[in-house]
Amino acid sequence: MNDHPFTVALHSYPAGTTVLQVAGDLDHHTAPHLQEALGRTPFTPTGQVVVDLAELTYCDSTGITVLVTAYQRAQAVGGSFSLAAVNPDLMRVFQVTGLAEVFTIHPTVEQAIDPH
Repeated sequence: MNDHPFTVALHSYPAGTTVLQVAGDLDHHTAPHLQEALGRTPFTPTGQVVVDLAELTYCDSTGITVLVTAYQRAQAVGGSFSLAAVNPDLMRVFQVTGLAEVFTIHPTVEQAIDPH
């Protein structure tokens, strides 16, 4: 039984920003749910997609693959894709794998939406 149920919620903001709020365990069982939510998310040259990981409790390689695929999708259309509120454990994984240099990572969703 999963102690940390997985949820993903989409929130749209002005100027084409979409925030996906992810909570719980992101693993091979739940990654398809995030993949589906990202599939419904508009990736445009002027849009911004932010994945809020503040409530994420666990992420395996399948979850990381979904995030990398979303990043690549944004890159393909010239859009913006970033992560916000990455916990220290996942940040360490990103640093070890070199993904910390690939992803744009913000301390909070607010800073991701308005980095000024």
